[in-house]
Amino acid sequence: MPDHAEPPQTRPPGSADDAAASRASRRPVKAVLFDFHGTLAQVEEPRQWVLEAAATCGVTLDRVKATSLADRLLTAGRAGGPLPARVPPRLAELWADRDLYPHAHRGAYTGLAETVDAGIEGFADALYERLLTAEGWLPYPDTAPTLTALRDAGVKVAVVSNIGFDLRPHFDAWGLTDLVDAFVLSYEVGRCKPDPAIFWRACGMLGVDPEQTLMVGDTPADAGAVAAGCSVLVLPAADPGRENGLGAVLDLALPA
Repeated sequence: MPDHAEPPQTRPPGSADDAAASRASRRPVKAVLFDFHGTLAQVEEPRQWVLEAAATCGVTLDRVKATSLADRLLTAGRAGGPLPARVPPRLAELWADRDLYPHAHRGAYTGLAETVDAGIEGFADALYERLLTAEGWLPYPDTAPTLTALRDAGVKVAVVSNIGFDLRPHFDAWGLTDLVDAFVLSYEVGRCKPDPAIFWRACGMLGVDPEQTLMVGDTPADAGAVAAGCSVLVLPAADPGRENGLGAVLDLALPA
């Protein structure tokens, strides 16, 4: 190299040019698949869940009793909550099929609730019924803005959930149905995440290629979409009423 020649210029990592190159190389996103629980919405706070269920049975619990019951029920296994510490053998078959058949979903979770003696007639069924109402769930604060921005940009949206009951009435109650192009529910399609088939089914219903699809969820099962050819964003589940970072979807799905 001549003495007077300038050395080649290098860009520092993370420079604006690098960011632009990253955006240019990113696959275009034509559709986003969303998990439901822990991604778009969260079940109501456990003590409130117990208080409301008891009230439908004609029982008013004090908050200390409700808190104690909630802790025991969470250990036993709550739909939309932590996995059970132990599944009784008599419930093993229902548990295995819970996301494929409505009767199995109800039977598994009411059976788990019945292992906790609350002394309230019909309590296990009342707890389960809270799942079937929109009032038993809270959409995350950034759910509606995120879905609205995707709709405005012409990006298709599907809800892909391992679940044993219909979510559409919840979205109707929240005024979000018009922002969703398809619901792909495990009990309706006969496949559960992380099986690639459920993601392929979602892409087919939206009319997009997996390579142009982003799956957004909060568990390793959602990350299974990689095997189907989709890109994946895994977010941390947040407590009811708190933002969970869902707006990051827009950074990936919408052009800068």
